[in-house]
Amino acid sequence: MQYEYDHLIVGAGITADAAAKAIRESDAAARIGIVGDEAHAPYERPPLSKALWKDDKPVESIDLGTAKTGAVLHLGRRIVALDRTAHTVTDDQGDVYRYHRLLLATGATPRRLPFGGERVIAFRTLDDYLALRRYAVPDARIAVIGGGFIGSEIAASLAGKGCKVTMLFPGSGIGAGRYPHNLSAFLDGYYRERGVDLCAGVRVVDGRDFGDYVELVVADGTSARFDAVVAGTGVVPNTELATASGLVVDNGIVVDAQLRTSDPDIFAAGDVANFPCAPLGVRLRVEHENAAIGMGHHAGRNMVGAGDAYTTLPFFYSDLFDLGYEAVGLLDDRLEVVEQWTQPYREGVVYYLDGGRVRGVLLWNVWGQVEPARELIEARGPFDAESVRGKLPRLV
Repeated sequence: MQYEYDHLIVGAGITADAAAKAIRESDAAARIGIVGDEAHAPYERPPLSKALWKDDKPVESIDLGTAKTGAVLHLGRRIVALDRTAHTVTDDQGDVYRYHRLLLATGATPRRLPFGGERVIAFRTLDDYLALRRYAVPDARIAVIGGGFIGSEIAASLAGKGCKVTMLFPGSGIGAGRYPHNLSAFLDGYYRERGVDLCAGVRVVDGRDFGDYVELVVADGTSARFDAVVAGTGVVPNTELATASGLVVDNGIVVDAQLRTSDPDIFAAGDVANFPCAPLGVRLRVEHENAAIGMGHHAGRNMVGAGDAYTTLPFFYSDLFDLGYEAVGLLDDRLEVVEQWTQPYREGVVYYLDGGRVRGVLLWNVWGQVEPARELIEARGPFDAESVRGKLPRLV
């Protein structure tokens, strides 16, 4: 089969949905096509590790309603070739799609463990969530490998469902390298109080799915059995298509301020895009919902001809049992870290400074301050540990 679209989007996630909606807002007659390798129409991803576990909502509730844009969805298809000269892409079943403008919203793939099996889940997609729910029953022994963003979220959600959760990670504590040391240590104790067994400084080196359980082996040679294993060890951007077609790739697909790649008819957005972040003066690749939506919408507008620069500093958020946070910019404990707590480790702000500038802000159980935090990062300063405290107006 051959198809022809004014605007073709490769990838069928949050970014694709936002782009399709932006295109339709600007051009009621545009022919829009979306090709994605999942069997599901675009859906919200954050509830997979958060709300779906807490509220027991049906999975249908996370559908984004992309079909209402009139875009044609080609699901369960993987694009395997891009011909920039012919303005075509080809999927794994041999179908060809011709485009006028193309958006690469190919996202990222979770890092996988060196072993597999049905009970070993690299957590990322709706199908991963559905697979894990089969094993996440009260008293089920579940190992979560990783102490970062996804690992900490899914461990909290599983413990909330009555599972016996063990977290294994090579770092010194939950969120190590991102949170201040004392906050990370507080979280370790907070998780233990809620029944999570923490194995910090541990590296999983092997494992085997025996059908009714999984055996894990760690670096010191000891082993343990679990009903299921969840890997939350980060992701790798899906740049293979871009690389094979000769686009510039460097920790993602390199785009300009308009989210255009080195080919003027091809854009990239979301997890896969390496974009110039004007407020920080550096290039970033951001793997969070806010960036996926904002960049997708912006790319969609520019595909229709808006020509605007993407200048938004994305933020991200998380829920950890009854704690939560929003964060803007760079969270890196190698920077100068300034803490301001109204209730130690329960409510407060952490500022990350470098060279007299604020580079990141962690809003810990403090809400409604994302925009002021963005403004603070954009401010020239100079700031130091004393002058930066109290800069957020509604922190009491």
